[in-house]
Amino acid sequence: MGGTVKERVSAYAAAGVDTEAGDRAVELMKAAVGRTLGADVVGGVGGFAGMVDVSALREFQRPLLATSTDGVGTKIAIARALDVHDTIGQDLVGMVVDDIAVVGARPLLMTDYIACGRVDPERIADVVRGVARACEFVGVPLLGGETAEHPGLMAPDDYDVAGAATGVVEADEALGPERVEAGDVVLAIASSGLHSNGYSLVRRIVAESGWPLDRDVPEFGRTLGEELLEPTRLYSPLCLEVSGRVHAFSHVTGGGLAANLARVVPAGMRASIDRSSIEVPPVFSIVRELGRVAWEDLEDTLNMGVGMVAVLAEEEVDAVVASSAARGCAAWPIGVVSEDVDAGQGAASDAGASRAAGSDASRAASERVVGGTKGVHGGTVRVFGAYR
Repeated sequence: MGGTVKERVSAYAAAGVDTEAGDRAVELMKAAVGRTLGADVVGGVGGFAGMVDVSALREFQRPLLATSTDGVGTKIAIARALDVHDTIGQDLVGMVVDDIAVVGARPLLMTDYIACGRVDPERIADVVRGVARACEFVGVPLLGGETAEHPGLMAPDDYDVAGAATGVVEADEALGPERVEAGDVVLAIASSGLHSNGYSLVRRIVAESGWPLDRDVPEFGRTLGEELLEPTRLYSPLCLEVSGRVHAFSHVTGGGLAANLARVVPAGMRASIDRSSIEVPPVFSIVRELGRVAWEDLEDTLNMGVGMVAVLAEEEVDAVVASSAARGCAAWPIGVVSEDVDAGQGAASDAGASRAAGSDASRAASERVVGGTKGVHGGTVRVFGAYR
């Protein structure tokens, strides 16, 4: 290979990749990432691979590793429009770490990946600092990451983020549908807003409404953009604190409450959810009104104010509600699990009927039965009543 190192670097920069900008970004984020690295982490920032000491797993009888990966989706477009990039990282951690907390797994490590058209060191560092703050809050090391510059493939100001986390749970302590029993209570745990799902719909509605992001909205007590950028609530510390009292959790992400809850209802059982037990936060009502969206379509897309669900025995409800309140998060019963007298009809037909019922925008309080979602053919969820 001819030419000096400086010449070759310059040629790479001429192709649109600025390695020096990448190095500056690392320096800007280094302190925030370092604060997530506990005594179990071997090595520091900048290695080819992150390492964590898992000697403690020798104490497990049968350790199960849990893993999840996700992104933030088109909520990034709101961050770009507002030029505010330090909250998106919390959304990423919420989407990933809370998924492994659902099975009762304690997070061991997280990694992130940022693809961009051009490395803006301050912007990239803001994104990673947001990830690091959230990792510090939930007690997981941000063990590694990558920023990839893709000139010609992405526009200069475009970027996307993804992350992955791994955790561990003792096999006989893992949570899931096999623990759920008839008579269990379905407990809602409040969301902080839209979280980071459904933004393709939300952005289209906002664009067509003509509302600018800097519009003050009295119902929000802040601007529209600030409300839309509210980061995802982080549930994993609460989930791990109360996991011994809970039979199953459901993280309410894409697909809404019923579709995600159905994933942890065992075959032959049905969870019945009363919409009237849910007071819908203003952001959901305003999105519905601006877009003239049927309630059923909205609840198939957004969390409607319920970001996590716990399924547990009735005698454990008060303790979990108190633990949630102590962490500044409301929790309340919204339904109950029972034997499914219609189980013979099959989850697939229930799901089809559910979608048909939601096609009439005038039926704001239609009763629906949802099942067979996300490839899980277990129990069903019945939703009835009208939101408050």
